[in-house]
Amino acid sequence: MSRDIESLRSKLRLFAEERDWDKFHSPKNLAAALSVEAAELLEHFQWLTESESATLPKETHFEVSDELADVLLYLIRLADKLDIDLVQAAEQKLLKNAEKYPVEKSKGKSTKYTDL
Repeated sequence: MSRDIESLRSKLRLFAEERDWDKFHSPKNLAAALSVEAAELLEHFQWLTESESATLPKETHFEVSDELADVLLYLIRLADKLDIDLVQAAEQKLLKNAEKYPVEKSKGKSTKYTDL
């Protein structure tokens, strides 16, 4: 696991431990919280055009940053509870995606791999 993610994982463990929250941090509860935070992130983009979504006002950009942080923190906490190395898992997933979406078949297309 990268040092930055490992550092966040340690800080999250301590944060939860100091507040006696570990008893609430089951994988099920963390997955639900992650989903809620992802929905809160999506809320900021819900009715925007493509161009509006790429040029957020300063205040919205700050709020999106907070929501992204919430998503990341819950993701790291969930991975910690399940003993999953996120960097390793992401690298493995990139390899799988490269097989599913070879450049010569998928370049410039949004087609699902089963339809390429």
